[in-house]
Amino acid sequence: MRSPQPPTDEHSAKPGWWARRLDPDRSLSLRLTFAAVAAVLVLVPFSVLSLLVISAWWPLRSLDEGLAESLHAEAVAHPGWASATQVWTDVFGPGPLRVLVLAVVVWLWWRGARRVALWAVTTMVTGGVLGASLKLLFGRGRPELLDPVSHAPGYAFPSGHALTAALAAGVLVLVFLPFVAEIGDARRRRAARWGLWAGALLVTMVTGLSRIALGVHWLSDVLGGWVLGAAVVAATTAAFATWRGRVGHRPTSPLNDGVVEEEGRPLPERAAHHRQA
Repeated sequence: MRSPQPPTDEHSAKPGWWARRLDPDRSLSLRLTFAAVAAVLVLVPFSVLSLLVISAWWPLRSLDEGLAESLHAEAVAHPGWASATQVWTDVFGPGPLRVLVLAVVVWLWWRGARRVALWAVTTMVTGGVLGASLKLLFGRGRPELLDPVSHAPGYAFPSGHALTAALAAGVLVLVFLPFVAEIGDARRRRAARWGLWAGALLVTMVTGLSRIALGVHWLSDVLGGWVLGAAVVAATTAAFATWRGRVGHRPTSPLNDGVVEEEGRPLPERAAHHRQA
């Protein structure tokens, strides 16, 4: 006869909530946990900065005013530099960057990567709506300087130029990183990946700093735009990666692989697949 099995306690055998969330075999739960932690860590600096702006914290206000006056003096003393800065801020302003992303979205849709196209649109629209809403909420005035070299309408915090630059740079890098994965040579692949990220960082930083140099934004406005843009890109990318895990596609690393389309193949592979079909 079969010896009776000792009774088991289902509650003691079942792993706890935290253990289940961090179980490597439960990749979806693990990614959700890390995505939530990452979102909190990115949003905390923006929340702290917002509180400091609202309270007009003296050290931050002093830094804002000192940097604005210093860069404004340089702009007044060097008109050619001010003109070049104005050209940069116009070329990489919210309007041109949104048109560029829209062109990439149309191209993605034509390629068949429609969920990636929707992700890009969602990221840009979400960031734009948040930025406009926060400007109205905070109602912060722009710098008032003698002999201004540039003018800008609306409220200051967060900077729309800095926010849109961060959003567009993040979207474009994550869209084109799958092409880097197709490079056969590992050294060239690594160089291309670093080049994409470096170019995105350069455009984002110079665009934000140009607004301070032209005297239309405080440093804290630009920092707020950068952080909010990074938070939106991180949140939408985490949501996209979570969807991929939920429907059973292979896991990817957005920082290395970018936003890979829904069939689990990089965009170049999918384009070749459609041509062969």
